[in-house]
Amino acid sequence: MKLRLGTFNVENLLTRHRFEPGGRTETAAAMSLFHFPRADEREAVERSLAVALEDDKRQMTALAIAEANADIWMLQEVDSLASLQAFFANYVHRIADHRYGHFTLIDGNDRRSIDIGFAARRDLLAAPQVTVRSHREMSFAEADAFSPEVAAFGIGPRDKVFARDCLAVMLDFGDRELTLFGCHFKSMNNGRDDGRQATLPIRRAEALAVRRIIETRFGSDWRNANWAILGDLNAYRIGLGPLAAPTDEGDSGIEPLLDGFAVDPMEALPGHERWTHFRRYWSETHQKLLESHMPLDHILLSPALAAANPAPVIQMIRRGLPYRVPLDPREADRSMGKLALTGDRYPRVGWDRPKASDHCPLTIELTIPRPEGKP
Repeated sequence: MKLRLGTFNVENLLTRHRFEPGGRTETAAAMSLFHFPRADEREAVERSLAVALEDDKRQMTALAIAEANADIWMLQEVDSLASLQAFFANYVHRIADHRYGHFTLIDGNDRRSIDIGFAARRDLLAAPQVTVRSHREMSFAEADAFSPEVAAFGIGPRDKVFARDCLAVMLDFGDRELTLFGCHFKSMNNGRDDGRQATLPIRRAEALAVRRIIETRFGSDWRNANWAILGDLNAYRIGLGPLAAPTDEGDSGIEPLLDGFAVDPMEALPGHERWTHFRRYWSETHQKLLESHMPLDHILLSPALAAANPAPVIQMIRRGLPYRVPLDPREADRSMGKLALTGDRYPRVGWDRPKASDHCPLTIELTIPRPEGKP
């Protein structure tokens, strides 16, 4: 059987209204054009505008999901099951070819309450065929992932290892099974724009924990089982600088998942295609403005799945990214006029916002093999 799996960081899909009167909001530019003598009138208009801008953004998020056309989704930065269900009912299902169900979200450890959500085609599975398990309570000690580098953060061995969770979803198709591990690792932001190395020990511990979960789940047969790790791992080995020049920035933190364990099918793509996120930031280390196209989002395959899919179709949907993101890292001219000509975007996408997300969806088409010995 064939499946298309997808992962997408949908960027703050929230039921909580993030409006802050008088604060820094996405409404500031539009509100600067008007004068309101009364503060209550201004606040009412600003709230309405914030809702309208959020609607624009979610229309684009839904367009990206519809274009990706995945059978199964792992989504990051969703704040509740209610927001996940409402988003699919009122946005995705109005335009997508598929109807999704089997919605799952378990509150994780993130202090902002952004969690990992799961959705699958309604007609693909019946409810008893889907089993879900959270690992939010797993400790550094249980994962055998505690280290002096982790302790330097003021973390103890009994503290929770996952910044959010590792959401395990077991799918039973009768003659074959597939287990998905949805992850959203620790952010690279540690109070600095280039905190990648500073936060790396936490992501390494999370990677070790996911590996321990998989090895425990499948035992000595983990190489022959059908499993995949999907999500925003906030880690990459090679980024792309100006003119798509590869930039090797050393350890990524997810080496425990890559070296002799899972297979990264994105490595088969041309170098300039291997990215899902763009960052322009001031580097304290280099004392200059840097930019990089980065593969932060991953779908890593078990050895058995990789062997059954030596050349899978991989797709990144980039039409929902803002115009500030150069869609072709090889392009030298980064001016607005040039970008407008070289990159097709969804209607109403802006220079920075509105946009579908700051990440793009990543999908892969896979053949799911039967276990050895099954007809």
